[in-house]
Amino acid sequence: MGRGEGVDLLSNSLRTCYKYLNQTRQSFADVIQALDGELRNAVCIFYLVLQALDMVEDNMTINLETKVPILENFQSYLYKPDWKFMESKEKHRQVLEDFLMISLEFRNLAKVYQDVIAEICHKMGLGTAEFLEKKVDSKQDWDREFWPTVVWNKYVKKLSDLAKPENIDKAIQCMNELITNTLHHIPNVLVYLSWLRNQSVFNFCAISQVMAIATLAACYNNQQVFKGVVKIQKGQAVTLMMDANNMEAVKAIMYQYMDEIYQKIPSTDPSSSRTQ
Repeated sequence: MGRGEGVDLLSNSLRTCYKYLNQTRQSFADVIQALDGELRNAVCIFYLVLQALDMVEDNMTINLETKVPILENFQSYLYKPDWKFMESKEKHRQVLEDFLMISLEFRNLAKVYQDVIAEICHKMGLGTAEFLEKKVDSKQDWDREFWPTVVWNKYVKKLSDLAKPENIDKAIQCMNELITNTLHHIPNVLVYLSWLRNQSVFNFCAISQVMAIATLAACYNNQQVFKGVVKIQKGQAVTLMMDANNMEAVKAIMYQYMDEIYQKIPSTDPSSSRTQ
């Protein structure tokens, strides 16, 4: 089902779910809606459930005393037909206010999909609740809290120090090491993709991976990461989505962006030998 295709055949609740899906990043929505059969609805609902959980976590209008129990018990709301959250003042609060529509369609999924969604929702809810209860020194710490301590503490004493202009060289070196660590997973990514036989599933998985390598290439050794927003352009994203439909094409895209990174490796970077 492409965007808008077959909408009249959907239940009101499922139509609402796809409406909210199409209000997210269009590249995500398009890839999900290109999936075959029952996977399409399962992944759509999965995405919306995690988006709702993420909205609770990020919503600064919800106090911590209210937020933490919601996150810790979020998976239980999937089985409560009347649960919704009406206290948010955020722009996209409709996903929480209409959560009973999402949970209804969750309960309409096959049990195998319900079990996976509920388990991951439970783990993410507990993890985000634990994160929120940790002491964070600054907004910069909040934004980068998921950077592993074992890496950033090689460069600065506190995570927030990476945001200081005088530490820009150390911040870039830290980021380059994280990107280098990520690049070492590419062989496993390619092996996994080679196992996929369903074309729509292959496209779904491959597109996210080529988007990721393109974003890593844009961020590598780029000071702008610490000064503003770095992302790939819409035209570039469309080209990647169109091209990443077979293994040879995906390998070519991976090599293209790895070469782009290679050309930017500073000889003085502590991780340069591993990046090469």
